[in-house]
Amino acid sequence: MNMQSILRNTRAALAYLGTNPKMVAGMAILAVLLLIGIIGPLFVDIRLAEPISVRTNQPPSAEHWLGTDSGGRDLLAVVIAGTPQTLRMGVLAGVIGTTIGVMLGLFSGYFGGWWDRIIGAVTDTMLTIPPLAILLVVASSVRAVNVEMMALIIAALSWMHATRVIRAQVLALRELGYVQMARLSGLGSFSIIFREIFPNVIPIAFASLVGATSGAILSGMGLEVLGLGPQNTPTLGMTVYWALLYAAFSRGMWWWWSPPVIILALLFIALFLIASALDDFANPRLRSQS
Repeated sequence: MNMQSILRNTRAALAYLGTNPKMVAGMAILAVLLLIGIIGPLFVDIRLAEPISVRTNQPPSAEHWLGTDSGGRDLLAVVIAGTPQTLRMGVLAGVIGTTIGVMLGLFSGYFGGWWDRIIGAVTDTMLTIPPLAILLVVASSVRAVNVEMMALIIAALSWMHATRVIRAQVLALRELGYVQMARLSGLGSFSIIFREIFPNVIPIAFASLVGATSGAILSGMGLEVLGLGPQNTPTLGMTVYWALLYAAFSRGMWWWWSPPVIILALLFIALFLIASALDDFANPRLRSQS
């Protein structure tokens, strides 16, 4: 596959995805959430996300639009500061996990033999282990957890599904005529993998990335709600944790827990729509039905 074919396929993919209503809606929601972190600090001082005892437990008002919590944090500032941190953790974990999974899937599917047996055995073994149990053990063993550390911990357990999906696709692609011709022409294995096969699995890799990002955010939420997240960094999950810790639900402080829950719900909806659109593009049968 030459560069012109790759560019032509890329243009076709962008043209299709640009008119797919699920992709448009998902990207629009995601853009709004990103703008919260980008434009929000221009209008709200995110230093108000720090605890100050003189403004605790205040309901929404003209001074504090989303109210304050028991530590005196302005919850609008917390949301503005925490949304990009949550996104950054999810994207970083998704990129690392998907990259590992794609590389392992490419090598396992193309080379086969002992490569395939070893990678397959490790993948199957990891899939049988409850990831939350490992995450709890690792996260509780790390003294100072930050956003980057959480992303690395989650990424270490989020590569298996991408490996299996990419491997299955490569097993089919490696028997196609253009790959056989590349072998007969003397092209090296790594050149075939990255020049002939990899461009054809890019849509599936992107769909895996979106799924891994969504799963990473959900895993991070699980750790944060249990109090194992970054204590000194405002994130949406830690905001929910503090709300649970100080009984915001039973005290009727809806303004404390509802904003991060709404933001997280919108984020998951956006990622689901984007993943569904990418799946439509990667699966011709789904594309023909839409």
